[in-house]
Amino acid sequence: MILRPILSTLALCLLAVAASAQSSEAPPRATPEERARLEPLMDALEMDTLLGIMQDEGVDYAGDLEADMFPGRGGERWPEIVAGIFDADRMADILEDELAADLPAWHLDPLIDFFTTEPGREIVQLEISARQAMLDPGVEAAANEAMAVLLEEGGPRLDLLEDFEAANDLLEMNVVGALNANYAFYSGLNAAGAFGDFMGEEDMLRDVWSQEDEIRDETGTWLYSYLAMAYQPLTDAELEAYLELSRSEAGRSLNTHLFAAFDEMFRTISYDLGMAAARFMAGEDL
Repeated sequence: MILRPILSTLALCLLAVAASAQSSEAPPRATPEERARLEPLMDALEMDTLLGIMQDEGVDYAGDLEADMFPGRGGERWPEIVAGIFDADRMADILEDELAADLPAWHLDPLIDFFTTEPGREIVQLEISARQAMLDPGVEAAANEAMAVLLEEGGPRLDLLEDFEAANDLLEMNVVGALNANYAFYSGLNAAGAFGDFMGEEDMLRDVWSQEDEIRDETGTWLYSYLAMAYQPLTDAELEAYLELSRSEAGRSLNTHLFAAFDEMFRTISYDLGMAAARFMAGEDL
């Protein structure tokens, strides 16, 4: 299941956990043996390719962040710092450490079997291709238009997409995750002194929660446009097979633990990005 980091607000899972968000180098949670067991699934999901796309999304977002928060002051150093924060190997280490420690070993075999055979293998390719394509604003706009037509016409495919979203709780998990990552970003800004004495934890929480409606609208539009575009080549039977996996014990476990792992990854990234941005806002020599 491909998850969407909402990089205009950042992303993924459970705001309640975000109060403790901080950078730092945490000790590994997974053993080498646990990581080795996870590797075939990560390969089947083409996680390295996905993280590379997320790296591109992060670098693009950071350019917008500079324009909004410290225009013209990033110089050559800001892109270098951002590249380090969104380093694909670093992201993979965080993700795999969380996922390998938490995903039950007995769920791996059915997941690997699905994603290394058809239609699972094709689904992964379609998800990756759509995610890459939607980096282009023109492609995203066209996908939005196509989804608007699908919503107006209705039909079995729309029903399947809605069932798939509901089975994986994609909208809600991404919305709460975006709020979570936003809080981590504020925490990084605050820790670096960007707010001085003017914003405490309650102020940050209130400001983050005030963004919920906008985030929900943006996330819903992107999510359904992405799903419709990615799965358009699939037959209804193939999409139903994916839906069946999503509803299985192994599929639910993968979805839950992927969200938790991506949440940790994006909270770490968001906090670090906030810390770095605050220093540029203050005009520090980096």
